[in-house]
Amino acid sequence: MNGETLVDGGRAGARRPVLVDASGTRRPVLDRARLRPRYRTILAVDIEGSTTRTDPVKAELRRVLYRLLEEAFNRAGIVAGHREAYVDRGDGVLVLIPPLDEVPKTLLLHPVVPLLSALLAEYNAERVIAPGGDRRIRIRVVVHAGEVHNDGRGNFGEALDVAFRLLDSPEAKLALRRTGAPLVLVVSDDIYHSIVRHGYEGIRAESYVPLVRLRVTGRTHRGWVHAGAALAPAAPHGLAARTRRLLHRRAG
Repeated sequence: MNGETLVDGGRAGARRPVLVDASGTRRPVLDRARLRPRYRTILAVDIEGSTTRTDPVKAELRRVLYRLLEEAFNRAGIVAGHREAYVDRGDGVLVLIPPLDEVPKTLLLHPVVPLLSALLAEYNAERVIAPGGDRRIRIRVVVHAGEVHNDGRGNFGEALDVAFRLLDSPEAKLALRRTGAPLVLVVSDDIYHSIVRHGYEGIRAESYVPLVRLRVTGRTHRGWVHAGAALAPAAPHGLAARTRRLLHRRAG
């Protein structure tokens, strides 16, 4: 051993091996001391009836959803530098937004969600149930906020658990089935009381109904649902033409 001292089965001063996930990008196991919560505003969307579509149709719907979501954010002034990279969820998307003065939560409720609803309505107006399947898109949207963790492999935490439980709740799904609008919005109790009830510009508290009630880690959470065409009473001038140009661009 050339006189070297062994410590815990290895040479003194030698670097300890780290565990890695061999199935993907090599990342060291995160030290618990470095696992810190980061406050984020959470917006997530889910496509209705995705599991009933064929894979080619799913691919088309995903492409359209990403483009319309990006368009709504950009038109609201929430550019890529104001948000983290989109997190794909198969039949939906998760968007995390750091706390920035330029991006108050009010912007998500108005104008981002109304813009997205108008864009979807324009897109759906030209879709038909073709032999290849229904290309129309209807979605559920959730807005929440809280502490989010990331261990180098993905995001997790109680705030995300609450957001996704609200998004996937039977009440939110039923609300979407009962409306002819392309979008149903559900906000958490925290968002309702800190933002919605104050009636900021473009936000009507009376339009939200406390339909969802669930428990996460022993705490009861309510979800306030806003459904119907009132989310987007009028499309911005020239939106239809811009939407057609956006959707007819070649896929990147």
